[in-house]
This record gives sequence, C-alpha cells and structure tokens, in this order.
Amino acid sequence: MNSPRSHAIERGSGGSPLRAELRVSLLQHTPDPDRAVAIAGRLCYAPVSAADLKQAMSDEDVAKLVRILVRSGHHSALEHATFSFAVDGVSRACTHQLVRHRVASYNQQSQRYVNFGEGDSFIVPPSVAGNDEARAVFLKAMEDARVAYDRLVELGLAEGRTRESVQEDARFVLPNAAETKIVVTMNARELRHFFQVRCCNRAQWEIRDLAWRMRGMVKDLAPNLFEGSGPGCLYGTCPEGKMTCGKPYDAEDVDGSSAARG
Repeated sequence: MNSPRSHAIERGSGGSPLRAELRVSLLQHTPDPDRAVAIAGRLCYAPVSAADLKQAMSDEDVAKLVRILVRSGHHSALEHATFSFAVDGVSRACTHQLVRHRVASYNQQSQRYVNFGEGDSFIVPPSVAGNDEARAVFLKAMEDARVAYDRLVELGLAEGRTRESVQEDARFVLPNAAETKIVVTMNARELRHFFQVRCCNRAQWEIRDLAWRMRGMVKDLAPNLFEGSGPGCLYGTCPEGKMTCGKPYDAEDVDGSSAARG
C-alpha cells in the first residue's frame, strides 16, 4: 500500500530535523515460517515426530495445510512462526497504541537513558502538514518543546544531578509527536489480528501505515500464512457495522501487481 503520509524531512531554525521518516525493517523470523506452522498443525494428527514430518511434507502439502489451518480457526499452530521488526521514525502516540497488542514483545528506546538531541525528530500529521498555518503552529510548538527540554537538561546537570535523573524529568515536556524507535516481535497469529484491526481505514493513520508495511513484508515471505490477512472489507462485509468508513479497500490495489510495498 502507498504510504498515507509525506516522508519529507523539515528542519527548524536551528537546523535540527523536525519531521521524521517511518522506517521498518524485518530483523529476523522463523526460518520457513509456512513449514514451521504446517508441521505444528500436522503433528496433532500424526503418529510420528515433528522432525519426521519436516522431511516428509512437500511444499504443496505445506501450502495446503497452512490454508486449512487458517480457514478452520486452528490458529494455535500459527504461534510457532515469529517475526521481529525494527521500527524507526514513529511517534510516541503511535507506540502507545502499538503496545496495546499484548501478545507481543517490545523493546523501546528509553527517553530516560537516551538524550532527545538535535538529531531526533517529530512526527507531523498529514492534516497539519497540508495546512501552511497549522504546520507553522505545529513546528513552532515542536521547536519550543526541544528548547525547553535542552534547557531543563542544562539546568539539571548544572545542579550536579546525573544525566539519567535529569533526562527522566526533562522528558515530561516532550510531546506525543516525539520520534521513537522500537523493536517488535509478534507471532503469525497476532500479526493477522494486528493487520485486521490496524490496516482498517478507521485505524489511526500512523499505525495504519506501519501495519500495511509490516503486512507487505511478511506476506512476501510467507504468502500462505498471511493469505486473507488485512481488514475485513478486503474479503467480505465490513465488520465495523454502523461505524464503517464507507471506503472499502480493493484487493487489486492492496495485493495486485500495481500495489506499492513498504
């Protein structure tokens, strides 16, 4: 999917970046995730060991069984495939939503131990970026927050306090727009749920952008495992009921040859 936000980097009057760019990398994953899931699912009905099944199952057998597991709701087998992502250039507002997905593991850059310096940025919402006056107000607020943060750090250090102590208090003036970095690990079952709710048009724009990028990465890697993933409107009636956005995705735009991948 095309990213819904601009990736330009604006700079403040002091030359420091004010606008961050989303970057998502797949750090590592279960080797041959489709096969790992198929073996786990097949073992429930096999008189032999999982090691024997690994050798015996053909690629066709794997693809067929993974589809059956997904369609039948036998999703515990999907938990045997995990994927770890490095996510940079997202806001604290975004990660507050992300960590609500509790069947996952997270490690986030600390504002207590890591100084929010000149190289750090802020996330600018598209609605703000598209309005000259709103953008000017927003960017001034971000610069003011950075100036206040730097001054609080300076004052605290002058009192002889440790940098850790100073930064843990100075961070209180940083906005939700402050850029952060996080490592996320989810299994395939949780990723499918994440894509269902966060790829939806009703999801907040930033986490929606992140979800579509993550989906593109894992769907290329494990197409059978993530077949049929994404918002409900891709495959049938919107599950949001009266809350529907009225703008369903088109499967060709999402997964067709013309679809952009993050």
